[in-house]
Amino acid sequence: MKKYAVIVAGGSGSRMGKPVPKQFLLLQGKSVLWYSLNTFLSAYDDCAIVLVVPAAYWEAAQAIAGSTIAPERVVIVVGGETRFHSVRNGLKLVEGESVVAVHDGVRCLASVGLVRRCFEEAMRMGSAIPVVDCKDSVRWVEGEGSKPLDRDRIKLVQTPQTFLSSILMGAFERVGEGAGFTDEATVVEAAGHPVHLVEGEVNNIKITLPADLVFAERVVLEMNL
Repeated sequence: MKKYAVIVAGGSGSRMGKPVPKQFLLLQGKSVLWYSLNTFLSAYDDCAIVLVVPAAYWEAAQAIAGSTIAPERVVIVVGGETRFHSVRNGLKLVEGESVVAVHDGVRCLASVGLVRRCFEEAMRMGSAIPVVDCKDSVRWVEGEGSKPLDRDRIKLVQTPQTFLSSILMGAFERVGEGAGFTDEATVVEAAGHPVHLVEGEVNNIKITLPADLVFAERVVLEMNL
């Protein structure tokens, strides 16, 4: 079965406070996005990458893709107005019966092991959504009040969210324009499919704030990535 990874790198990164989007910032001389691409290229020799980027950063994305271990397996497309539209643009390049992972380009610390676990579970169960336990106390806000929630029943959702192509692409065709969808799992559920949770990784953070970049820098150094 064919394998695809749609890597979404269309965000502006405004919360990072940098002049360029966070996916193009450097960690040990290589872009955040470079690490994400190489993880998937290393996981499987037959995994094709669809990289979704803002139109203004097309040339930068080409340069990054060209420096990876297998640039011939990376195709670049322009993102859309929202994440939903960007993923849908990427899915247009998926062909035939396949397994498709959708990954945040700024989750550059995901391991090869996590990628393989998600693909294997998606092939077995139809979907694989990586999650980690919630360590903090959690409260639900209602009006001007709030109430505690049982954190043992709360999971924090990560990517790569991985699906059989028939499930994922059918869901994107069925749900319309994607108002309110925050990830692919919510799209698939809205189309009537259950999702299967798998163990994620604590280090698999989404780089959003300057402190996240500092953490990622340290992990890259420690892991010699």
